[in-house]
Amino acid sequence: MNFKQVHRYSAIVILLFIGFHLINHFAIFLGVQNHIELMGEFRLVYRPYFVEVLLIGFVAVQIITGFVLWKKLRKQKNETYTVLQRLSGMYLLIFFLIHISAVFAGRFILQVDTNFYFGAAGLNTFPFNIFFIPYYFFAVFALFIHLGAVHAKKMKKNILKCSPNQHAQIIFVVGFVVGFLLILGLTNNFSGFEIPAEYKL
Repeated sequence: MNFKQVHRYSAIVILLFIGFHLINHFAIFLGVQNHIELMGEFRLVYRPYFVEVLLIGFVAVQIITGFVLWKKLRKQKNETYTVLQRLSGMYLLIFFLIHISAVFAGRFILQVDTNFYFGAAGLNTFPFNIFFIPYYFFAVFALFIHLGAVHAKKMKKNILKCSPNQHAQIIFVVGFVVGFLLILGLTNNFSGFEIPAEYKL
């Protein structure tokens, strides 16, 4: 397999986890307790040691192959979807490095449960929210931009009578909405939760 195939197959595994993660985040609209309980159920799937090691391994593969492919994309023509694919891919690469480092620091250094409150603490504390609001929003938006750009470049025929551009635009809009709703759910003014003392910055 070449780098592109390895990148694609590792992405499928990571997208499954991200799917769990986003579903979990949307449970906030049913209340924090529901969010935390659902996370507990999902952790039975992805928190066993061997699964977590495999998942981190796939992320590492994704970062390495993504960087190699990013360098190759720089040599291609600066077409719109190539530029979007390259920029969104670089943002996701940086996000993975920061996010995984933060989660492990929270678990093994700060000794806290990296649950809903761990993610919401920075987003609801000034001035840290100046960083965390765009940080989380653009992580989701960049994911959908990346998927939409790749889909538009690979799409060879119309599906549902939509052009590649229309398909990409739909994916981009969905990403924007999902990102916005995620930020809304993590905001205590909207969801009405209090950050426990151990999570406050």
